[in-house]
Amino acid sequence: MSDLMEAVASNVAEYSVSELSGALKRTVEDAFGHVRVRGEISGYRGPHSSGHAYFALKDDKARLEAVVWRGSFGKLAFKPEEGLEVIATGKLTTFPGSSKYQIVIEAMEPAGAGALMALLNERRLKLEAEGLFATDRKRALPFLPRVIGVVTSPTGAVIRDIRHRIADRFPLHVLVWPVRVQGETSAAEVAAAIAGFNALPDGGKIPRPDLLIVARGGGSLEDLWGFNDEAVVRAVAESAIPLISAVGHETDWTLIDHAADRRAPTPTGAAEMAVPVRAELLAVLAAIEARSGAAISRTLQAERRAVANLARALPSPDMLLALPRRRLDEADSALERNQRLGLGERRRRLAEAGLQLSPSRLQGAIRDKRADLRHLDSALVHRLDTALRQQRHTLERLGAALRPHVVTQRGAEARHRLITASDRLDRAFATRQAQRRAALGGAWRVASSLDPRQVLERGYAIIRGENDVPITRAEDLVPGSSFEIEFARGHRRAAIAAAPDADAVPTARPARGAKRAKREQIEENQGDLF
Repeated sequence: MSDLMEAVASNVAEYSVSELSGALKRTVEDAFGHVRVRGEISGYRGPHSSGHAYFALKDDKARLEAVVWRGSFGKLAFKPEEGLEVIATGKLTTFPGSSKYQIVIEAMEPAGAGALMALLNERRLKLEAEGLFATDRKRALPFLPRVIGVVTSPTGAVIRDIRHRIADRFPLHVLVWPVRVQGETSAAEVAAAIAGFNALPDGGKIPRPDLLIVARGGGSLEDLWGFNDEAVVRAVAESAIPLISAVGHETDWTLIDHAADRRAPTPTGAAEMAVPVRAELLAVLAAIEARSGAAISRTLQAERRAVANLARALPSPDMLLALPRRRLDEADSALERNQRLGLGERRRRLAEAGLQLSPSRLQGAIRDKRADLRHLDSALVHRLDTALRQQRHTLERLGAALRPHVVTQRGAEARHRLITASDRLDRAFATRQAQRRAALGGAWRVASSLDPRQVLERGYAIIRGENDVPITRAEDLVPGSSFEIEFARGHRRAAIAAAPDADAVPTARPARGAKRAKREQIEENQGDLF
């Protein structure tokens, strides 16, 4: 037996380690070139700096190393996570350097809806713990936005429904940021679109939206998985522009629904949330205008009634003015009476003063004043002459008493003072005489201005009746009476003829009476100058 074994062993080919490792590699790759392996991800720490990802798939009995090359990692529908049960599609291969085999994963998907839901719930709890779903972070939507930005597919029915609904309700400017809403790159594109809308400046060439809508039609959990991506949720939470989430149907929920400011059951519902109905707004405005007009009318009517009630409570203008009118009438009557009394008294005083200022009396007073002035002038001249003679006599006596041969310096000074005093006396006499003459001339001019004959020189005349009394009113000249007329040069006697018959009265007579009555009325209306 032993010999047989030795013979068999001698016939087995020999392999080097490298040859055996290569043979095993080819055998494994040929036998398991395309496999699907179900297991739980273990040891995942994220992609390496080279872009490759290394981890392991395990179950309760075994462990399989796995690797995802950089080119395949970016194409995965969702990223690997620690503890997630997945179904990996790829091929088995060996690594000769360590005598290990591993699976090179080309595609990967969660192991059923239960696993996706578990991952979704775990991610929701994580983001909720960070406060991204807090109610106080949500903002109110603008009542009437000017521009609406829509993040969705540009070719689907969703964008058509949104545009059509907005046009029906309130037409305005709609901006569409085209993205893929399903597939490996959908999450990154949606996050970039939200950030791009927020990065638009105010007043730029492209208007900055006042409201964003992230929309997609209905689908399975796997179809909507891109909207559960953590990057998309964070972009929604960080958006400075209010955002409406409209992903799927009413029964579909994604994580961005929790982070958005409002969730719409459908894309059409999002359009209805975004803008009001223009016709309804017009109707509301019309109703408000009508109510305002009615309220103003009612207020004006109430104010009119209140004013009317107050007007009825107030006394009439006639009642208010009755007492002032009576007082005014009494004051007017008293004023007229007092004016008549005052005018009569002043006329009496004027007549008395006029009697005292008769021309004869004035002439007598002027004659007396002239006589007094002449007497004063002669007395003044006599006194001045006497004083001058006395002063000269005194000077001559003093000069004779001074002998020329005994004249001393003191005598010469005294003589000089006497001569100077004589000159000053002559000048003072001349000045005083000139002042007296000027005063006398002024008095003479005043007396001349008071002389009634000066008035007569201007064409006036004085009519005197009996006893040389001046006649100042025409009523004092009765028919048959005689009177004397004094002119500037001479006197004449005159008489008034008897009154003619009434039929022969000249027409000019009533006119002169009418003029005199009018003149008296004017004088009475003018009042008293005193």
